[in-house]
Amino acid sequence: MTEKLFLEDAALATVAAQVLASTPDGIVLDRTIFYARSGGQPGDTGILRWERGETVIADTVKGEGETILHLPAPEAVLPPEGAEVTLAIDWERRHRLMRMHTALHLLCSLIPGAAVTGGSIGLDKSRLDFDLPTPPAKDELEALLNARIAEDHPVSHFWVDEAVLDADPGLVRTLSVKPPRGSGRVRLVRIGGGEVPASVPVDMQPCGGTHVSRTGEIGRMLVTKIENKGKQNRRIIIVPAE
Repeated sequence: MTEKLFLEDAALATVAAQVLASTPDGIVLDRTIFYARSGGQPGDTGILRWERGETVIADTVKGEGETILHLPAPEAVLPPEGAEVTLAIDWERRHRLMRMHTALHLLCSLIPGAAVTGGSIGLDKSRLDFDLPTPPAKDELEALLNARIAEDHPVSHFWVDEAVLDADPGLVRTLSVKPPRGSGRVRLVRIGGGEVPASVPVDMQPCGGTHVSRTGEIGRMLVTKIENKGKQNRRIIIVPAE
């Protein structure tokens, strides 16, 4: 399996690892800071370096079981199996995705009770689709979102037994993407509410993605469009203001 360091520390931009397998179809490491594409968040890109070379990683995806595949750029030189490599993600790209992902959590918090039917995280724009009969007012929603960002809430995570989701199914807002089950525990991402799990958060839901450490890092966001995508499906699109 690949140890997923990004689950515990999304701020790691570089780390050392060992190559377990190396083919044009993907490089498997014993541990990684590269996020594997899933849940609407793109996979990380970056570089693997070793004593006699380097490989550009064009994408990162899930492999078999608990492995992660680092996909090399076409015709890239591959690291030898067993080699020690230094991983370096494209941090500017990753941090922008972290800002977008955290902003979507805040957007979700502003529309309580509505199930999320789809979503996508991008560098230039991101979206969430809600099962919602009446769309919110765009300007009002944008003002509320930026106010919540400016409150600079802490963002943290913790692990709970899967039984917690059975006892409180309302924690799962997404209909299209369900949290992985079977390992016995689930990762909850929590925004605001202090550091004590018993206090009331701004938002809390299962998520395996990467996020900023405080909402103030997100920066100002614009709600550019609210679209009708069905009888009760409303798509809300956000973009960074800068």
